Formats: sequence, structure tokens, C-alpha cells
Amino acid sequence: MRARGENPLPHQWERVREAPGEDALVLTKPRAPQTAQPAPVAKFPSVLAYLLRRLLLTPPTMFGVALVCFALVHLAPGDPLVSVLPPDASAELQKQLMALYGFDRSLPEQFGVWVWRALHGDLGTSIASGRPVAAEVLRAVGNTLMLATAATAIGFFFGALFGFVAGYFRDSWVDKLASATAVFGVSVPHYWLGMVLVIVFAVQLNWLPPSGAGPGGSDVWVWDWEHVRHLILPAVTMSVIPMSIIARTVRALVAEALAQEWVVGLRAKGLTDFGVFRHVVKNVAPTALAVMGLQLGYLLGGSILIETVFSWPGTGFLLNSAIFQRDLPLLQGTILVLAMFFVVLNVLVDLVQTALDPRIARA
Repeated sequence: MRARGENPLPHQWERVREAPGEDALVLTKPRAPQTAQPAPVAKFPSVLAYLLRRLLLTPPTMFGVALVCFALVHLAPGDPLVSVLPPDASAELQKQLMALYGFDRSLPEQFGVWVWRALHGDLGTSIASGRPVAAEVLRAVGNTLMLATAATAIGFFFGALFGFVAGYFRDSWVDKLASATAVFGVSVPHYWLGMVLVIVFAVQLNWLPPSGAGPGGSDVWVWDWEHVRHLILPAVTMSVIPMSIIARTVRALVAEALAQEWVVGLRAKGLTDFGVFRHVVKNVAPTALAVMGLQLGYLLGGSILIETVFSWPGTGFLLNSAIFQRDLPLLQGTILVLAMFFVVLNVLVDLVQTALDPRIARA
């Protein structure tokens, strides 16, 4: 019970001046006690913490990729030795070849042996050619990486250009033309576009070579004009889809950024159009970079049809040959290396994206 006449709340009396020469006491609201703010606790840098977390997750991801790759290859029907066995091969010869390539063991045992050898850099021996799979895959990966990098650079340059122009002049004829071009690029089959480019620029105009990675069917890349001429047609064909995807992504990001209030504030402060453009680029760059990294990963593993059309000696051409020849060691090794490239590329893109945009909280 509160005593009679006791003030229920700890109000305070203050002397205020109502008129010149007149003071009065008024009852004011209680003031909240001021407490000392705790000192900030030093945290581990978010980028390094994110890097360690991704590095710890990379080995389980790679193991899962290897398991799925091995399972899908061995679930496919067909005899893996059909390409090397003669039609009248004896049962004894079949058993010897099965033991030579390890196909006489159980699937779990084959998977364990394959993973253990892959960790030591041994991906097995190709059934069709008899050469080490690692040497075959590394040579093909170099050619595919060259082609995919060139296609990604072309697609990112023109895609970002079309996207920025369409975003700045949205709802205009420029925006509509760029959007229609992007939709066409996503919709058109790239292998069909490659055949059209071969007919026009190689057969009719005779400006560029139709196939191969170099003169005389060379499969080794050399930095000279003849090899660059062989690279132009497949790189342009492969760049159409990533160019369209990046253009649509950048267009949406630029239009959204220009509608924000901070852009109006920058213009109100007297910033020039170029200065506003620099700030818009900083906000668009992380997402555009992530899209570009994903497209590069897709091009590394999804270039089978284009490399087949242009007879480009890359991983796509190698996969196509391994599938038709039922070459299990070559098929497994190629898919595994491409998957590892994709996993590592995703980690690198995430790290660069975090470094470019400090607003992304990774901790």
C-alpha cells in the first residue's frame, strides 16, 4: 500500500520562466536514467569467416558431386567394354578386361578405389584410346576454358552495355529494342545459331574457318591470328545466351536503382550524371558479377552441342565422344573435373561479391 500523499512516480520539479520577472515551478516527466553503453566487442572479420565456412563446406560438396557422378554413370545401360572387345571375344578375355579396369568389383568398392586414385591425381585410363584420363581431360579443359572465357567476356561486355542503356532509357524505343534482342538471344537454340553462322561467314563469305581450334585440325591453343580466327565463331555463338541473361538482369537492377531516393539525393547535391552513374555501377556490380560467374560455370559444362558443331576439342566434344563410346573412366573423369571447376568458381564469385559489397553480411 502506498502512503497517503506519497508521489506515485518520481517526477521532478523544474523552475521555468513564464514571463519577464516571473518564475514558476512545474512538474515534469521523469527522466530515464542514462546507462553506459557497452564497449563494442571485436568480431572476427566477416569475409574471413565466410571464407573459412565455404572452405569447410567444399570437401563435402565435392564428395557428393563425385558420388552422384559415379552413380549416374554406372546406372546407364550398356557394356563399357563394347568399344574394345571384338564381336567374337571369348569369356576369358572379357574376364581379363573386366579385372583390368576393375569392373569385376562391387560398386561401393569401385567408388572407393576411384575416389582414392582421384585424390592422388589418377583418374584412370581411357577404354577407347588407352591414354590416361587426366591428360585427356586437362588438355580438353584448357580449350574449353579458353572458349568459355572468351564467350563470357563478349557476353558480359555487350550484356552490361545493353542493360545499362535499357535501364537508363526505360520504356523508350531503346529499351524495347534491347529487351527484344535479349529475349531473342535467350530463346534461339545456340546450336542452330552456330550452324547459321557457319553457313554465312564460313561457307558463303569465306571470312572465318568453319571448325577446329587451329589450322590443320590442331587441338593445342597458340596465341596467333589463325587460332583467334578459329575462336571467333564458337565464342560469338556461345556468348548469345549469357549476353541476354546479363542484359535483362542489369536492366532490371539499373531501373530499380534509379528509382531509389538516394539517386534523387545525389542529383540534389549537384552530382553530375557520371557521378550518379558510378554509384549505380557500385550497386549493380555485385549481382551482375554473380550472374557472370554462374554463366561461366554453365558454359564450362554446357558446351557439348556448340563444341560438337564447331569440332572444338574441348570437354564438351570429349564428353560427347565418351558417351557414344561408353568410355566410363573418361566420362567420370570429365564430369568430375567440370563439377570441381564449378564449385571452386562459385566460391571465388561469392568472395569477390562480398569484397565489392560490404553491405552483405556473411558473418
